[in-house]
Amino acid sequence: MRDPLLSIEDLVVEFRDPHRPGGVLRAVDGVSLTIAPGEILGLVGESGSGKTTLGKTILRLYEPREGRLRLKGLDITHLDEAGLRPHRRAMQMVFQDPLSSFNPRHTVGEALAVPLRLHRLCAPSDLAARVARSLEEVGLRPDFADRYPHQMSGGQLQRAAIGRALTLSPELIVADEAVSKLDVSVRAQILNLLRAVQARTGLAMVFITHDLHVARFLCHRIAVMHFGKLLEIGPTEDVFQHPQHDYTRALLGTLHAREARARTPS
Repeated sequence: MRDPLLSIEDLVVEFRDPHRPGGVLRAVDGVSLTIAPGEILGLVGESGSGKTTLGKTILRLYEPREGRLRLKGLDITHLDEAGLRPHRRAMQMVFQDPLSSFNPRHTVGEALAVPLRLHRLCAPSDLAARVARSLEEVGLRPDFADRYPHQMSGGQLQRAAIGRALTLSPELIVADEAVSKLDVSVRAQILNLLRAVQARTGLAMVFITHDLHVARFLCHRIAVMHFGKLLEIGPTEDVFQHPQHDYTRALLGTLHAREARARTPS
């Protein structure tokens, strides 16, 4: 087996409880898992399960209280921003709401050029061509670089967000509910795009979703979270066909009930 790209060991993330002076809320509670190079891991669970907090902590947007994060064997758990800077290229994020993830005063082209400038990946004279190539890779014409975020549809903007993440050739993308705000038809297009991107680049992905249908379509493995704890993890079809935890069975039961209602004539 290949060495894991990312290892998470007994991770704990806590926040201050606004309702209890001196109290804390444990958003992630002792989670351990690994992510292999080229793997798409689905983090599933209901709202408040801790999956988004875990995803942001993987990217060190939150500071862990306990545990370890190792990227390609290197402990990044408590690195400061200067120590993290060399590793930022390897880990990128695609957010739930594409519109709010872009600066409304900048064109899409400017947004895609920012990470290239920050990491000095190409000469200023090559920026426009590099941005155009990134847009084409996600199915957008190069002239979309001149548009502002409000001039694009949700699906187009999410494609641009994926293109922005790919400009740095990352090894891991964390996608947080990346299709939940899109129409059903557009959702399928973005899921197919993510599949194609992963197949072409070989990057790994943590795909955070509450939608089990989406997880089944896209992910190689599924990790089920509830109240900050990791309850179950395994190959996607194993989790669907042979769930090991009562909570997983309840989630799947709700899914099957919705499917049955959808098939019943009104």
